[in-house]
Amino acid sequence: MKSHSDIAIKVENLSKCYHIYENPRDRLKQIIAPRLQRLTWQSPKQYFREFWALKDVSFEIKKGETVGIIGRNGSGKSTLLQMICGTLTPTHGKIQTNGRIAALLELGSGFNPDFTGRDNVYMNASVLGLSSKEIDERFNDIIAFADIGDFIGQPVKTYSSGMMVRLAFAVIAHVDADILVVDEALAVGDAFFTQKCMRFLRNFMKTGTVLFVSHDTSAVVNLCNNAVLLNHGQISELGTPKEVIKHYLATLYDANQEVNGVKADESNVTANQVELSSEYRDMRETLINDSTLRNDIEVFEFKPDQAGFGTGDAKITSVRLLDQDGTPLSWVIGGEDIILEIRCLAYKDILRPIIGFHFKDRLGQVIFCDNTFLAYQHSPLFAHAGNEIVARFEFRLPILPSGEYSISPAIAEGTQEEHVQYDWLHDALIIRVHASRVCLGLVGLPMKKITLIAQ
Repeated sequence: MKSHSDIAIKVENLSKCYHIYENPRDRLKQIIAPRLQRLTWQSPKQYFREFWALKDVSFEIKKGETVGIIGRNGSGKSTLLQMICGTLTPTHGKIQTNGRIAALLELGSGFNPDFTGRDNVYMNASVLGLSSKEIDERFNDIIAFADIGDFIGQPVKTYSSGMMVRLAFAVIAHVDADILVVDEALAVGDAFFTQKCMRFLRNFMKTGTVLFVSHDTSAVVNLCNNAVLLNHGQISELGTPKEVIKHYLATLYDANQEVNGVKADESNVTANQVELSSEYRDMRETLINDSTLRNDIEVFEFKPDQAGFGTGDAKITSVRLLDQDGTPLSWVIGGEDIILEIRCLAYKDILRPIIGFHFKDRLGQVIFCDNTFLAYQHSPLFAHAGNEIVARFEFRLPILPSGEYSISPAIAEGTQEEHVQYDWLHDALIIRVHASRVCLGLVGLPMKKITLIAQ
């Protein structure tokens, strides 16, 4: 039995009904008709049809949980969030919340377009419960987080969608909320800001409660403890993200696809044969690279001023992708052999330098990572103060789904288990995948040989 103090959000038999009118005249008739019907003793007549956006929805979210809300468009996700946040009144049922709620819902919601960014910060933060003094104390941090420059003094109606999200998220990140409600709005942010938001969310999730709505199933699996699947305004399933998403994808495919074919049995065998060898090319490479399926990847410039941490006894000065001849790359194709080069400057003598990296997607998920420790644990490098330390990682770049990715480099001294972090840069190098070949998972691998046998 959960105590009330353990519950952050409790939803009981929640329903929301909208009246749908065929034309504006019917709305007026609906206002006037009941009065006339009472005078003439006629049977009541309604000029609208009912649409139940939500019907008898019930669930509980414990404090500290991160819960994903998923479902197709029109399933009732936004309606549910608005009622939890108090901006929409239920038709039936009730909602209990325990703690301060901060929400990032529809783009620009809560902003007055004619007010400046500065005015909207004060207005939004005060609505969320901060006093004028508290807003004054946090204003510089909010502006630094939003990073929109002089536009803070301009009317919000002049902002791009990305700038609006930056400002809105910066406010909710600084109001000491207990419950954070985030809709799909983050999808319009650029790669650097999205990574910053994900770092904030991951830190907030250690103690706070998050209600997260997204069509991105990988984000729900990566971020959430539990998930709720809405379908036509009702809960279709509630449970672990993995199981709920399996059900969601199954219903999604059933609704959008007709599959005609023969059920596979033991007489039909598909074999993917890959031999362990570092020297091979994907058997489909020529065909794919001559088509629109080629995995084109744009490489942006290294950002040395990105946020990070460390003692400062060494500094990362360069991160580049190189071809096999050592030439810097501004474009690369997924599945090709590349070199990731990280250059650092030592400001003191370093006995056992370790240089490594994280390769992350836009949600901050680590797709893969590595460092130099194992390769040099028996013959450690010694670097004098003033030396440049260069690490090169040669590997075959995976085939990547479309989107933006980042590389976070780091330099430390010591061992894997015990080390001193000298410099770690968040998202120092961004790459953007413009087209994706046949890759349905987090990454794809070049296939040396694929065979299909029917016996």
